[in-house]
Amino acid sequence: MKTLSLPIRFGLVTSAVLIAYFLILALFDKHTNPVFSFFNAVITVFGIFDAVRLQKLKDTESFSYGEGFKTGIITGFVATFFFTVFFLFYATEVNPGFLSQLLENIDGVFNVDIGMVTFIVAIMGVATTVISTLTVMQFFKNSGNILQKK
Repeated sequence: MKTLSLPIRFGLVTSAVLIAYFLILALFDKHTNPVFSFFNAVITVFGIFDAVRLQKLKDTESFSYGEGFKTGIITGFVATFFFTVFFLFYATEVNPGFLSQLLENIDGVFNVDIGMVTFIVAIMGVATTVISTLTVMQFFKNSGNILQKK
């Protein structure tokens, strides 16, 4: 459990930042515009980057690509889970008209319910996590081509 505490902690912090960003957008009535969700990827990358960076600093000798990848994936999955739960709570309890506002803003004729939108939010979070982890690990992998700083 000791090895999982760092990614879980960073996942919780990342989800808190994602939730805060969503609520700030809601204050300015911009949370129904899907364009602003692209910044969620930036928040996720920074959370995963810091988790992997600290994992490498903590275990310099035994750090491997697999360890870093596991740290990044767990961090992102925890953040995705808690943000998705918050999103479902917000869309059903806090602002029941959110889904209709969101679909109206997209300008499409969609026959979806809150379950489908929540599933899409979760899948987007998982995809962002995997891509962000693969990207971040390019900075932390050991290369045989150059001398590594220990």
